[in-house]
Amino acid sequence: MRKFVGLTRYAVFVPALAAMLGAILLLAQGSIAVVMAVFDAIVLQTPLKDTVVEVLTAVDAILLGTVLLVIGYGLYELFVDSDIELPKWLQVRDLDDLKSKLIAVVVAIIAVIFVGVVINADRAADVISYGVGAGALLLGLAAFAFATKKDAAAKPPVARRSPPKA
Repeated sequence: MRKFVGLTRYAVFVPALAAMLGAILLLAQGSIAVVMAVFDAIVLQTPLKDTVVEVLTAVDAILLGTVLLVIGYGLYELFVDSDIELPKWLQVRDLDDLKSKLIAVVVAIIAVIFVGVVINADRAADVISYGVGAGALLLGLAAFAFATKKDAAAKPPVARRSPPKA
């Protein structure tokens, strides 16, 4: 029974892979949208406001792709293989690391969406209501991050599994 319970951690492999595939899709679509916006701006002389909205929409897709990539890598590293080679800033030691990385990307997405609202808004009341909503969400995320933050000094260093010897 103990071995079976230990093997269930590999059930996370499929969601981690799905998140990575979704990330690749969003990153590709966002990149193509940016190229198309540049083409439209140069060749079709698209107005600046429309170009900015197209680029911000594409950046939003790219940031969402980044979120999925971080989730995929984090889940894979936490549950399947902690020895995967990732840049130090992307390594996830525990769920708190994953949470903080996700909050950072969500804040960037909120900022991009708010800029899009500012550009598209016809009335100041729209901008104020979206700004208050975005601010409340950011305050909630900050409070959540602060309330669930563990003391870094109390956290013991994570021992990485060494690769099997040949």
